[in-house]
Amino acid sequence: MTTKQLMKDPLNLIITGVGGQGNVMISLIIGNALVREGYFVTVGETYGASQRGGPVMSHLRISRETQYSPFIPNGCADIILGMEPVETLRMLGQYGNPDVLTIINPRPIYSIDVTGGSAEYPDLDKLVQTVKKLSAKTWVINATEEAQKMGSPMFANAILVGAVIGSGVLPLDKKVVEPVLRETFPKEIEANLSAFNKGIALVKQ
Repeated sequence: MTTKQLMKDPLNLIITGVGGQGNVMISLIIGNALVREGYFVTVGETYGASQRGGPVMSHLRISRETQYSPFIPNGCADIILGMEPVETLRMLGQYGNPDVLTIINPRPIYSIDVTGGSAEYPDLDKLVQTVKKLSAKTWVINATEEAQKMGSPMFANAILVGAVIGSGVLPLDKKVVEPVLRETFPKEIEANLSAFNKGIALVKQ
């Protein structure tokens, strides 16, 4: 078992993105690894119009002591993993606080309103700067871009899991997470392990 400790108990993690990004997959990998280490983990999922690229959010509440209710109170997130910039900012507005730590994948996913011309996507640089201002610490991880270099945007999930582990915000290490990855991606495990290691490296740059 890892010797790392929780920063606080309960530790509240939000994973946010849009439908189809793999939000639920990431929460399952992290949740399974934590349970194997003896933590109580409660997962709450909320879905917008996820089939149409609407918002998807996973709440993970992690404790050594007890099982907590699945949904994090407003203003009480400790860590936000944002798979899409606008959704990251939206979650910071609702669940953020001066101590929140944020990991953001800065690749926009445009809604139907934006692609149809009835709405405009915010300026990306300003959006990321606002995320940084609202967070105690921010890691900008170009997960989609790096995954495409590896041959498929699907590898962004493993990159982001690696970024979370490499950041040190969770009481998990590489040895604990690798077996969960092997079970989750049995057919493409070598590529996903490479992506996982890439995420660890990116967050430490």
